[in-house]
Amino acid sequence: MAHVGVVGAGVMGAGVAQNLAHSGHRVALVDNDPDAIEKALAGIETNCRMSRLLGGPEIDAEEVLARIDSGTDLSLLADAEVVIENITENWDLKRSLYLEMDAVVRPDAVFVANTSAIPITRLASLTGRPRQFVGVHFMNPVPMKPAVELIPGHHTSPAALERVRTLLISMGKKAIDVNDACGFVSNRVLMLTVNEAACLVYENVATAETVDEVFRSCFGHPMGPLETADLIGVDTILYSIEVLYEHFADSKYRPCPLLKHMTDAGLHGRKTGEGFYSYGPSAAAAAGPSVNGHRADRSLSAN
Repeated sequence: MAHVGVVGAGVMGAGVAQNLAHSGHRVALVDNDPDAIEKALAGIETNCRMSRLLGGPEIDAEEVLARIDSGTDLSLLADAEVVIENITENWDLKRSLYLEMDAVVRPDAVFVANTSAIPITRLASLTGRPRQFVGVHFMNPVPMKPAVELIPGHHTSPAALERVRTLLISMGKKAIDVNDACGFVSNRVLMLTVNEAACLVYENVATAETVDEVFRSCFGHPMGPLETADLIGVDTILYSIEVLYEHFADSKYRPCPLLKHMTDAGLHGRKTGEGFYSYGPSAAAAAGPSVNGHRADRSLSAN
């Protein structure tokens, strides 16, 4: 089994760490916010204990947590064979982080960017190891989703790609190969859909409930686009659509003003208790890696 570093202890990072540890790998979970680490470990424990009740496998929470070392110091990544980055879609934060990690992580280790939209080749350019740089777009909630997008950068070596594919298979994931492009397949389509759905609400064409009902009843979708936005995080939707808008310079990716307003107001969806829908005062406290979107703040844990 591999020794894997996971950077960012937000919802996605915690989900990746849980999935890896449950699969038998040693995990080093790093975040610059100790509170985020504490919340992540508590969420992992809860998810493991609740797994059987929610129709999943029986998971020994103590055994999973015993495989996870955690802390705020990047030196914990020094011996990792693969390092998976899960921070928010903010270029400046990612640039700073990769420069630091490149100096700490052993030279033969592979970097994996779990990014929603930023091109893998661009991220790889921040490091001295572009041949050992791979993109993986995990879906949320990570432990429950059977597939990921696997994206090589321009310089990614076949060996690095297969190394990551093998790791994903050990985690129970089907790797769907996608060429490098901003937003890849899933978010290039999904973010447009959610953004346009938000515009319908903003323009008073329909309520959020009506928009989602059309998608559920007419198209057979299990969730509507605005329910999905609340699950992922309204703020994360905004950050991702902003990346697409900046990259393509195409007006079709222009963020809906409602998304900006909701993000500024702290209406981020399930993780804050209110977004397009209201989830009650206990929603944010109860939210964890199995039910929630990305964290809203701009610490390492934000993704």
